[in-house]
Amino acid sequence: MTTVGINGIAGRMGETILETAGERDDVTVTFGIDVADAELRVPVYDPDGAPTALAEHEPDVVIDFTVPEATTQLAPVCADAGVGLVVGTTGFEDDGLAVLSETSTEVPLLKATNFSRGIQALVRSLGPALEALSTYDVEVMETHHNAKRDAPSGTAKTILEEIREYREFDTVPGREGIQPRSDEEVGMLVRRAGDIRGEHEITIAGNDEVLTLSHRAEDRAVFAAGALDAAAWLAGREAGQYDFGEVVDAA
Repeated sequence: MTTVGINGIAGRMGETILETAGERDDVTVTFGIDVADAELRVPVYDPDGAPTALAEHEPDVVIDFTVPEATTQLAPVCADAGVGLVVGTTGFEDDGLAVLSETSTEVPLLKATNFSRGIQALVRSLGPALEALSTYDVEVMETHHNAKRDAPSGTAKTILEEIREYREFDTVPGREGIQPRSDEEVGMLVRRAGDIRGEHEITIAGNDEVLTLSHRAEDRAVFAAGALDAAAWLAGREAGQYDFGEVVDAA
């Protein structure tokens, strides 16, 4: 049984992870951390109480779906306590990424922009498509709920990084006015609306044909299940930085 704490437990993802964990017998959530004064089925500590929470509950792993500022505050606390960290937060600047890198020298840390197995399959299918259609235009579009802070999404950035493995391009964030498309660009279109969990679409077009690769998450439980899988996989591993692909490959 892997014991888990949740940073951001009163948020939408935090509560979903807590609910999803309650349906499993391989992981259990023993506490949460949040700025909100929430009453849940486990004790909830404020961020300043994180060292106390880790000392009292001795979790194997903490799962973090918050904001970069909260993650970087927690990461050194986990390092000091010898507790692994699964990070689903996105939108980090270079200084935040440096904090996570430093943390991974002390404890196992798994950071992913998306914990969906379907997204893993989509990203892995990009390479063969781009190689086969090397002269075709590529466009990326992502859609999320209206409360998402960072844009483009971390998943969209991961998709762009994968495309960059196969061709050089400039990213164009939408178009306006007279702006003819060049061969050396990939459009990155962002939409925010309602409570959409997450949609990502890659369009590859040329030679009078269109190939579309797309993924849509119907429920946050998809990401919660993946994060819990990651926590169970990460527990007890050596210090270092890991990715969700390793979890998928181990299944």
